[in-house]
Amino acid sequence: MLAFVLFAFVASITPGPTNILILSNSARYGLLAALPIVLGACGAAALLVFLVGTGVGRTLMTLPGVHVAMTTLGIVWLSWLAWKIYSSPAPSLHTTDERRLGLVGAAALQLVNPKTWMMALAVVSVFSAQGLEVRWLALAMFLVSLPCLTSWAVLGAGSAKLLRSPRALQWLNRALAVLLLASAWLSLIV
Repeated sequence: MLAFVLFAFVASITPGPTNILILSNSARYGLLAALPIVLGACGAAALLVFLVGTGVGRTLMTLPGVHVAMTTLGIVWLSWLAWKIYSSPAPSLHTTDERRLGLVGAAALQLVNPKTWMMALAVVSVFSAQGLEVRWLALAMFLVSLPCLTSWAVLGAGSAKLLRSPRALQWLNRALAVLLLASAWLSLIV
């Protein structure tokens, strides 16, 4: 189980589209506003591990065109989110009038994220073959990814406090939007 916990830690803490979205949202709206995104992303990743481990996910991935459709949908959605982040006005930590990604949006993003599916396939292939039960792998994935993604939210909220001006936060969001767009399109290469 230790090997899996280390794998889950690395998979959750390293930069990727979800981490960048969490960082951007917490910088813009504050730590509490980013927590539903963290919960949605962690829950969906754990659900994918469970679905793949029970065979549902593997069956889905063998259907013709499903992987291509998921990849396309994921890249389009991430590109749209990157544009929304990039083109948004100078942020304020107290803004409440805009719709945000939220728990359901973050969970849906994970369900169409090819990186998350590949991670779930790797988890099940490697670690369930070592005798670890899928339900425990899914639970461990959730419990390990929760503090990892929360640390990204804390980093975003902290960066907002350090930058102190709406203009500086806007430049941070623009840089994060470019990183999000790059991570989405680089997934085609990897």
